[in-house]
Amino acid sequence: MFRHFTTRILSRSTVARPRPFSTDLPAAQAADETFVEAWKKVIPNIEPPKTPTAFMTPRPPTPSSIPSKLTVNFVLPYASELSTKEVDMVIIPASTGQMGVLPGHVATISELKPGVMSVHEGNEVTKYFVSSGFAFIHANSYADIIAVEAMPIDQIDPALVQKGLAEFTQKLNSATTDLEKAEAQIGVDVHSALNSALTG
Repeated sequence: MFRHFTTRILSRSTVARPRPFSTDLPAAQAADETFVEAWKKVIPNIEPPKTPTAFMTPRPPTPSSIPSKLTVNFVLPYASELSTKEVDMVIIPASTGQMGVLPGHVATISELKPGVMSVHEGNEVTKYFVSSGFAFIHANSYADIIAVEAMPIDQIDPALVQKGLAEFTQKLNSATTDLEKAEAQIGVDVHSALNSALTG
């Protein structure tokens, strides 16, 4: 019985067609025709609103050969630090550890933890401290890095980091509720990572 079950599973998996990467957007812009048709049936005299796909710019198709550069978009809620910047490599502080991203990296989504992100361009290395966020690595050698907060390492004051670490450690020791403990622990984690970034 087990043998029959495995042969059925294997026969299904061999006929399955390869799917495109989920991070690849369509090559051409496509309107949501179903939504537009439904809208026109209900309200024929008003133009339908744009759907999210109308605002998405299509990514270039996945190249057949690995490009020599990685294209990086690094954004914060209030600013764009890097926009379609071609670099050699990016090292991000992923929740699983430091992760190097080169051109041709496999499509990946990774959560960022507090730490140092370094952007390598030739002999020049720019380092940022990121508090948290996500990195979206696409199959076509594009990387979108979205951080909640980030700052170049050279703009961080070590004295303020030490002061903040001491304050949050004291708050963590005197916290009585779960909320106070959680808030204090976040402060300790971020300031500890800042301290490591400055001393390391």
